[in-house]
Parts: sequence; structure tokens; C-alpha cells
Amino acid sequence: MDFWSSFWNIILVFLSAVVFLGYLIALFSIVTDLFRDRKLNGWLKAVWLLALVLIPLLTSLVYLIFRGQGMAERGYRETVANQTAAEDYIRTVAQTSPSDEIAKAKALFDAGTINADEYEAIKAHALGTTKVAVS
Repeated sequence: MDFWSSFWNIILVFLSAVVFLGYLIALFSIVTDLFRDRKLNGWLKAVWLLALVLIPLLTSLVYLIFRGQGMAERGYRETVANQTAAEDYIRTVAQTSPSDEIAKAKALFDAGTINADEYEAIKAHALGTTKVAVS
């Protein structure tokens, strides 16, 4: 009998831990959403936070029921904005195409910044061919 009582105690501890972790995730999501919402007044944010401290479970449920849809929309907008910013950054640091490199080298050659041998070396490098340097 002692084995089964300790077994169910272990199950209860694990179940309690899972419920507590879920509650913490919801709580941090609510606090993050409170500070993400630009339309909500600062005083109302303070009231929500105070209520979360004093009556955490009830306040969390009320917040998720009444502001859950807006919470999802704000999260979606932030995700899209972050993804767009990351894609823009990748485009700015990505390598240029071989035709762009050749065009830039041609502009430098036409301006007299580089000579014909340097232009041919840049062109060969952009096309992926190796050019043996002539001494």
C-alpha cells in the first residue's frame, strides 16, 4: 500500500509542476502583452499588474477572456514585424549576384579606379572561374 501512495504522490507532484509551469507561461505572456499594448493607458496597466499580484488566477482568467483576441493580434503583428525586419537585414548583408559584381567592376574600370587586369580578375572571380595571374 505504501508503494501506491508514494506513486500517486509522485504523479501529483508532476501534475502540480505542469500546471504551475503553464500558469507561469500564461502570466509572463499577459505581462508581456500588457507592455506591448500601446493603446492601453499606463494607469490601466498598473491596475492590471496590481490585480495580477493580488488575485493572480482570477485576473489571469479575466484577462485571457476579455483581452485574449487582442493579445493574439498583437503577437501576430509583432511576429510579422520581426520577420520582415530579419528578411530586410538578410537582404542587406547577402552577397550580390555575379552580374551585380561585374557591373560594379565595370563602373570602377570606366571611372579609371581599376585597370583592365583587375577588372578581368574581378570578373573571373564573380563568374567562379579561376584566372592565372600573368607576371
